[in-house]
Amino acid sequence: MKIVALAADERTRLLRLLDERDVGDALACYYALHHAASRVQLSGALSPEGGLLGFLARAQTGQDLFRPLVTGRAPDFPTLTALVQAALAPGQPLYISLPMVNASWARALVDWATQTRLRLYVLRRESFSPVVNILVTRSTSPDGLPRYEIRLGERLLAAAGLNWRSPAFAEVFVHTDPALRERGHGRSVVAALCQELLEAGCTPLYAADETSPASQRLAESVGFSDSGQREFVCTGTLRPPAMAALTSPQTQGAADG
Repeated sequence: MKIVALAADERTRLLRLLDERDVGDALACYYALHHAASRVQLSGALSPEGGLLGFLARAQTGQDLFRPLVTGRAPDFPTLTALVQAALAPGQPLYISLPMVNASWARALVDWATQTRLRLYVLRRESFSPVVNILVTRSTSPDGLPRYEIRLGERLLAAAGLNWRSPAFAEVFVHTDPALRERGHGRSVVAALCQELLEAGCTPLYAADETSPASQRLAESVGFSDSGQREFVCTGTLRPPAMAALTSPQTQGAADG
C-alpha cells in the first residue's frame, strides 16, 4: 500500500468510494469534492496495482481555524491509520468524523477529549412545515452562506446557518439563547433557512446529538426525519503510532479474547 497526495484535479477519483446521493456520505463528499481546494489536503491509499483503496481529507474550516476537520473512507483500520499518520503529526489537535461503524477506529487513533454520536436527519420537500414569523431576518455568513436570525435589539435570540453546502445537500445548525428555548425561535429560523434551501433544490440535513432530545424535537417539528444514518465525531489529539497500535481494534480484540 502506498500513501500519495491527491491534486485538486484528481478529486473525481474519490467518487469510487463515495455516493453523492447518500446522506451518510454527504459530509465526506463535501470536504473531499467541493471544499475550497486551498483549504483541504487530500491523500489516497493505493494498492500495488494503483487502485484507490481509501482517502483522507484534512480540511481547514471557519468553525475552528486551529483544529482541522478530518474525514475519509478506508476498507480497514491499517489503511485508515496509514492515511491519518501520513497527514498529521502526533499531538496534532483534530476533529475527526467517520461513519458510526468506524467509531472504534477513531477512538484508537485519537486521544479524545469529546466524542459524540450524531443522528443524521434529512428534510424532504413533501415533509416540510413552513413557519411564518415576521421577527426572522436574513443575513449572510462571512463565507457567503445564508443565515437567519431573530434579534431583540442587540440581543441574539436565535440563529440558523450552514456548516457546509454541496450541490446536493446542506448541513443546518441552530443556536438559541438558553434562556429562551422551547419558545419556537429556533424552529422559526431553521424553517426559514430550510425553505430557501428547498426552493434552490438543495436537501437540508441536520446532525443531532443522540443525547439531546430537544435538538431532535426541533428538527422533527420542521419536518426532518431520521435517515437511519449515524456519524461518529470526536475531538482530541492524534496519538503516537506506538500508542495507536496498542489501542487498535485488532489489539483490543486479541486482549479481550
